[in-house]
Amino acid sequence: MYRKDKKREFYTRKAKKEGYPARSVYKLKEINDKLRVIRKNDVVLDLGCAPGSWIIYISDTVGPKGRVLGIDIEDIKIPPRNNISFIKKDILEITEDDLKAWQGKCDALVADLAPKTTGVIWSDVGKSLELSEKAFEIAKIVLRRGGSFISKIFEGECVDEFVKEVEKHFEVLKRVRPMAVIKHSKEFYIVAKKFTRQ
Repeated sequence: MYRKDKKREFYTRKAKKEGYPARSVYKLKEINDKLRVIRKNDVVLDLGCAPGSWIIYISDTVGPKGRVLGIDIEDIKIPPRNNISFIKKDILEITEDDLKAWQGKCDALVADLAPKTTGVIWSDVGKSLELSEKAFEIAKIVLRRGGSFISKIFEGECVDEFVKEVEKHFEVLKRVRPMAVIKHSKEFYIVAKKFTRQ
């Protein structure tokens, strides 16, 4: 049988074996292993958290004294945990009122957001950029000084300008393409650390 994407299959099997709903967890794990964005006892906001792989990893990493808030238009498919809260809502409709309890209190915001792709590159890139811009808007509300921001985004027109805008608000910014990203994907991750609240 011809295998189209061995990397996708490898990480999908690994996720199933290790109890994660999706292989995307290994993207976050690699980022965190290298750059130490999420730590024990942290408060983290996870945008686009369904089906739940990232939020499980974050929950385990921050431990019982840490907290995680997940937001997604879809339900998460994981058993309840004491350190996880969840809001079912479209990311683009999130308001400052929704985030009052988390304002200025988050150590990190992570966003593994992806639009429903159409195959039309300019359209997919534009929708991905819109989601990342919204994630950044939310990050500026919830992050404490020194906090971190991780956002998936597709390479394309206007993306460099957005990355430069994000960079103005952090002391450190890196573009990261984890090993678990499939070969032909245009996705990469903005990883920004040490929020300055400018």
